[in-house]
Amino acid sequence: MANYRFTAFEKTGETLFDEIWTFENDEVAKEQGQLQVDEKGVAEKTHRLVNSSGKLILFHV
Repeated sequence: MANYRFTAFEKTGETLFDEIWTFENDEVAKEQGQLQVDEKGVAEKTHRLVNSSGKLILFHV
């Protein structure tokens, strides 16, 4: 299991979410992360999910 940091922002720069999520690997993180983004209702907000090395897994502007 690995930790991933999820952040989501308003266009004003206000942070909506800054959380640590745990997934088995990058592929699972991409799939399950997108589901969590949708559940939180921020799919159309600026957001990113990065692994512990800083690699972008999900990104939306």
